This record gives sequence, C-alpha cells and structure tokens, in this order.
Amino acid sequence: MNFELVFTEQYSRRACKFLKQHPQIRQQYLKTLQLLQANPFHPSLRLHPLHGKFEGLHSVSINLSYRITLELLIQGQQIIPVNVGDHNTVY
Repeated sequence: MNFELVFTEQYSRRACKFLKQHPQIRQQYLKTLQLLQANPFHPSLRLHPLHGKFEGLHSVSINLSYRITLELLIQGQQIIPVNVGDHNTVY
C-alpha cells in the first residue's frame, strides 16, 4: 500500500529553492520521495522521530548531508513534507 505525499505550497517553494541551489542531488531527492511514498520505513531512508521543538515531526535522509523533515500521519496514510535542506537548515 502506497502512502500519499501531500505537498503544501510552503514546502513546494522550499523544495524548489533547495533544488535550484543543489541541482546535483535532484535524482537522489526524487528517489527519496518515491521510496517514501512506497515504504516510509525502508532502512535506507533512516526515518526517525524528532524531539524538542520538532516533537511530532520525523526526518528522513536524502543522503548523508541532506534531510527532509515531515509530518507522518499513519492513520490517514499521508505524509506531509515540511522542510528540506542540510542538517542546520531543517533543524
């Protein structure tokens, strides 16, 4: 069963800006989204919950340097990306 990715306008703007700044990882980014939709618990995504001021959000890895923070709504089978960028940007 696939999950539904729900892109907010705010996330779409952030992702567009991120991809303009980092065109070399576009394919990795798209692959991460595809895998997230197919199986958000796949080990290569390194899905983990966040704590502190980001309590309630999760993070997945695009690669060792870049992350996507997201809201994971298991009951509705929805995933809502919140932010994308390097560690300092998303945390």
